[in-house]
Amino acid sequence: MQPDWPQEVHRALGKAQVRIVGYVPDAGHSRLIELCQGDRKMLSVVLTTEEEGIGLAAGAWLGGEKSVLLMQSSGVGNVINAAGVLKTCRIPLVMIVTMRGEEGEFNTWQVPMGTATPAVLEAMGVSVQRAARAEEVAPLVSDSLKNPHATAVLISQLVIGIKSFQE
Repeated sequence: MQPDWPQEVHRALGKAQVRIVGYVPDAGHSRLIELCQGDRKMLSVVLTTEEEGIGLAAGAWLGGEKSVLLMQSSGVGNVINAAGVLKTCRIPLVMIVTMRGEEGEFNTWQVPMGTATPAVLEAMGVSVQRAARAEEVAPLVSDSLKNPHATAVLISQLVIGIKSFQE
């Protein structure tokens, strides 16, 4: 049986006392977003663009609260300039990134950023962890929540499923 990684990640967020969850709507994160929205101890903030999540995280951190940012790999390109704040100010943000553009991707527009995501994040000083299987997601998120610096957990497209126009 496939692990319910969104439930396990939600549990890890609660255990780490994450109070603010910024996200851009994404099918790969839909169940996790629903769980966070239903959690009275978490404030779920829908963003119009991913870089707003960096500002949200900075404000949360300055206010003594933990936050995470949920996004798709195509949105990583939107956070690059703002991500410099994370390293410079030592903000311990965890980004949970659903990957697109990997093997089996039907949308060729997703491939460039999907391929570049790990290197782009690392270039901005973000530690990158990769979950290739569903059972790896929650432990990587849990470990990342203990880091005193910015970390991204990349969730393989094999975990979230390959999208198609037929669905």
